[in-house]
Formats: sequence, C-alpha cells, structure tokens
Amino acid sequence: MDLSNLKPAKGSTKNRKRIARGQGSGKGGTATRGHKGAQSRSGYKRRAGFEGGQMPLYRRVPKFGFKNINRVEYHGINIDKLNQLAEEKKLTSIDQQVLIDNGLASKKDLIKILGRGELTMKLEVTAHAFSEKAISAIEAKGGVAIKL
Repeated sequence: MDLSNLKPAKGSTKNRKRIARGQGSGKGGTATRGHKGAQSRSGYKRRAGFEGGQMPLYRRVPKFGFKNINRVEYHGINIDKLNQLAEEKKLTSIDQQVLIDNGLASKKDLIKILGRGELTMKLEVTAHAFSEKAISAIEAKGGVAIKL
C-alpha cells in the first residue's frame, strides 16, 4: 500500500444526487421542487423565523419591559481590586489607562469605582463615576477621587 492507491473504505462514500439533469436521470422536470408555488421558483428564500405557517415563536411569546436608550452602562471595579493592584505594582495613582493596561477594563468602558473591600493606602483614583461608599473609603485614607 502506498499513496498512489489510497481509497475510502467500501460503502463509506455515496455519489451526490444530481438533480435537474434531464428526464433520464429520474430527477428532471420539477427537479424535486414539486409543482408551482414560490418554493419551486428560483430566488425563493424562506423568511427568518418562518415555521411553515404556524404562529412563529417570536409572535407566540409575549413581549414585556423596555430597553432604555438613554441608559449609561458602567464597568464596576471594587476598591479591594484597586488596593490589590496598587500593592502589586507600587502605585499611588490609578487612572483609566492603568486599569486598561492591567486587564481590569477595556478601552471603551465607562469605569465606576464601587465600595466593596478595604483600602490600606493613600490613592489618587480617576474614573467616570464613584459610589458614595467608595469616595468615603478613598478620602478616609487621605486619597483623592477625581471624576472624569
């Protein structure tokens, strides 16, 4: 046996059905599409979510609530994470770029500092928003909370 006579195992492959190749093939004429109607014509596309005329799922399921288009999504970062980062990297100032460089936020995120955890050092923190608890924790250690 060598590369010149490799073949798939017997019975493992089938010839594909060649439709619309004349009457003699047995699959000519309507080419397995049935008679008339949209589905027999070229260019037919079934609408997304179509279920054969049955009431589709998106209409069976009730709608509720709404999406507030004015909502501002913040990426929350807790004080304990800032404290851990500052101790590891020996930082006195933390801003958006420092958080991005250390994988705590992405470029497009609006950052909000939240109040969970303890702060053990004086920090100058710059972010888009702060919780009241976070501001009091930062200022209690003599640090500054700067809003962007």
